[in-house]
Amino acid sequence: MSHQDPRLDSKSFWQHTCGHYVPNSSLKENLKVDVAIIGAGFTGLNSAWQFKKDNPNAHVVVLEAAVVGFGASGRNAGFSTKMFGLEPELVLLRWGKQKLLDAHHYLEKAVAHTRSLIEENGIKSDYCHNGIVRISYSEPQQNRLIKNYQLFQDLGIGGDLTWQDKAHVQQDFYSDRFNGGIYETGTGHLNPCKQVRALKDLAESAGVVVYEMTQVSGIERLPSSVVINTPGGRVTADKIVVATNAYSRQVPDTRRLKTRQFPLWTYQVVTEPLSEKQWESIGWKDRQSFSDNRQMLHYFRPTVDGRIVMGGGDALAYRTSPVDEIPSPMSWQHCEAHLKWIYPQLKDVRIDYRWGGPVSVNLDMVPEISFINDERIIYSGGCFGHGVALTHLNGRTIADLLQSKKTELTDFWIVNRKSIPMISDSLAFLGGRVSRGALKTWDWWEERSLKSN
Repeated sequence: MSHQDPRLDSKSFWQHTCGHYVPNSSLKENLKVDVAIIGAGFTGLNSAWQFKKDNPNAHVVVLEAAVVGFGASGRNAGFSTKMFGLEPELVLLRWGKQKLLDAHHYLEKAVAHTRSLIEENGIKSDYCHNGIVRISYSEPQQNRLIKNYQLFQDLGIGGDLTWQDKAHVQQDFYSDRFNGGIYETGTGHLNPCKQVRALKDLAESAGVVVYEMTQVSGIERLPSSVVINTPGGRVTADKIVVATNAYSRQVPDTRRLKTRQFPLWTYQVVTEPLSEKQWESIGWKDRQSFSDNRQMLHYFRPTVDGRIVMGGGDALAYRTSPVDEIPSPMSWQHCEAHLKWIYPQLKDVRIDYRWGGPVSVNLDMVPEISFINDERIIYSGGCFGHGVALTHLNGRTIADLLQSKKTELTDFWIVNRKSIPMISDSLAFLGGRVSRGALKTWDWWEERSLKSN
């Protein structure tokens, strides 16, 4: 395979840190398997590995159109958090108290599951379990954040949360821009590309066969099986999993997926390594992740080699395929400007890496795991950019569903729920643009008293 193939290009800082990658060969034969999984990201590889561990004699294959970690699993910021959809108040309003509680407990399990998986299998993905801080810039943002904190306390699910006032936050982070914030201890961050490649190794060590550079060209439903067609061969499976998230619209013959989710693009930048003096100038001694609580939020985290990863601030909808790399100089310029707005101490710091990628969103604003027409095809998506821990546990849930097991995980209300469909691509695109405009206006209103950011 030529190294000029765009699917082999390094798309993110994380992929650069992992170095040269040689993909597995593509499918070049016809196979009969028990389970076939489309997509070699966190969801697909976890599902394959968990199912194969439960069923050592089963024949399980994973088909990846590009390379392992090509999508969000190799490009995301690596936050293993308990975030679920959008703001908890919106989840409460849309779904009610009990479902909000259930979602929180599922995400608690997801973070713990991901951490245990890393530790028990000796995965070297630079995992650091030192929490995250949510910070406000303005009084309106702080008032909303206080209500968020109080909601979690009232619901009895804020045990690892602590409210800190402006003086404490600024003492920790050395930024005059920061107001009060919520300190959360039960979360972590990792190198996502190292993680997804390690998951590939785990799956293969259990006997899963992973085919890369294998584009699915069609799916046929037969009375007793599902057939996946590719340019190099055909896979006949008892059951399949569509684990393609933001790329699901590219999977042929699963038309219902086109109404279930839409890809939105987000962008990140990474600084050069900071000197010891520069780190001292900004505080941040505990090196935990932090984010603001804007509607178009920004997020920040350190790397093991002393850089700052920073992203967010906007989300863009495109009419083009999510497979295509779409540069957004405007987004990268915004990220750099915002980093130096909160930390003028870093005004001369160079940006070394810039990239972007699509995340999966839906009208319900929460994730889903669903059957497509019948229980032979399982789909997972709608992670809203918060999928690191979620997709690891979803893999365990999907493995249970593949075995028709009824467990605490399969009883979670996102499984086979009836999501709101998007009427058409054009309306979905327009809706994305309108929502983006509304959220940016919200942020402008809450920050109108601040200097330019």
